[in-house]
Amino acid sequence: MASLSLYLGLLVLCTLALVHCDLNGGPVRVYDIHASNLKRWLFIKPSPYVKVWCGSSFHGKSNTLEKQENPVWPGEFNFANILPHAVLTVEVWDDIVGLDLHMGTCKIPISPGTHSEICQLKRGTIFYTYSYGYVYSY
Repeated sequence: MASLSLYLGLLVLCTLALVHCDLNGGPVRVYDIHASNLKRWLFIKPSPYVKVWCGSSFHGKSNTLEKQENPVWPGEFNFANILPHAVLTVEVWDDIVGLDLHMGTCKIPISPGTHSEICQLKRGTIFYTYSYGYVYSY
């Protein structure tokens, strides 16, 4: 009888541990962000920048890269404690004095590991890599 109680107790503890792991968030890192063939009307080269969200957390925006159809944004965006299945949102904007032009939005639910994404925009294509969870290097 004692062994049955022990097994049930272990089963309850293991179940609680799994639920606890599912509810804990992990870090998200978004990097290697670049785009190709970004177009503005009237054959003017765009001055693009990106805005990045993960779940309800807004990280901010990148630097504006002047007159770039194929920009490569340096740096990365980091988020802490993001819950599983949160949506990663990357928006591309063209910095026009007085009125910025929305070039497109990419939204994907995150999953553990490292992933390279390609997203077709209204006015070009954006590429980026994200990692979710703790990535260990030895």
